[in-house]
Amino acid sequence: MSCPGAAATPSDTYDDEWALIEALLPPPACESPKGGRPEKYPRREVVDTIRYVVDTGCQWRALPRDFPPWRTCYNFMARWAAAGDVGQIRDQLRKRIRREMGRAPGAVATVIDSQSVKAAETVGRDSRGYDGAKKINGRKRHLVVDTKGLPLFVMVTPADMTDRDAAKEVLFRLRLMHPEITIVWADSGYAGQLVTWAKKHLDLTLKTISRPKDAVGFVILPRRWVVERSLAWIMHARRHARDYERLIQHSESLITWAAITLMTGRITRRSSRRSGQTASREADHRGTRPEHDA
Repeated sequence: MSCPGAAATPSDTYDDEWALIEALLPPPACESPKGGRPEKYPRREVVDTIRYVVDTGCQWRALPRDFPPWRTCYNFMARWAAAGDVGQIRDQLRKRIRREMGRAPGAVATVIDSQSVKAAETVGRDSRGYDGAKKINGRKRHLVVDTKGLPLFVMVTPADMTDRDAAKEVLFRLRLMHPEITIVWADSGYAGQLVTWAKKHLDLTLKTISRPKDAVGFVILPRRWVVERSLAWIMHARRHARDYERLIQHSESLITWAAITLMTGRITRRSSRRSGQTASREADHRGTRPEHDA
């Protein structure tokens, strides 16, 4: 935890990570013109709790006692998700990384792909389905990233929804949120009438990349590997090994939190220490913190 004297967990924010996130969170209600009750628990502890749930896959009700009450943290997660604040944090971090790479803040070329995952018993029948191709009963994650693997958009659907059907909604929202995008790369599952539809209705060029016919075994395909790598990174967070969320929007939010953790780690690397943490303990935790090269 981030509070002084508490034992830090590997998912806790480093000081410079928290500085990035804190500046992008909405102001507390007590600071608004209408006023409101001061928040009882420090926001850093709330964010550390959300990151702990995402990283470990822990049930909200099973949080260790040195975290704030689970319902308080859950409500913050849900409120920030509903208000679009989590998406704003993701977008601002992505723009910063792109600037540091010498690129324009807005991406014009993107890559889309989907991933089917099993759903836990907490997921209702109305928001799950059976993916016959993958033999999975659960949900499907549709992810759009730029050519460096930085996330722009995520949408979760029942697993029985085809990539083409889901892509219409994904690309429509993507066009509204990012009018600068001109091209979207995808696998052959998105081919067909969707290519014509995207060009006609959204003025987007959808280019598909197929696996070579003579290929044997695993083959790295141009463009496509970037989004597949991003999906793999997200799966490193145990909460996303399967889908546990009752509400689809909460599933999308926690996936975005996993992406935020990857990006804050990428921006700061290992340049700071957690509050109240000794140098030796900090070094131990740094050994568990992954590097991301893309």
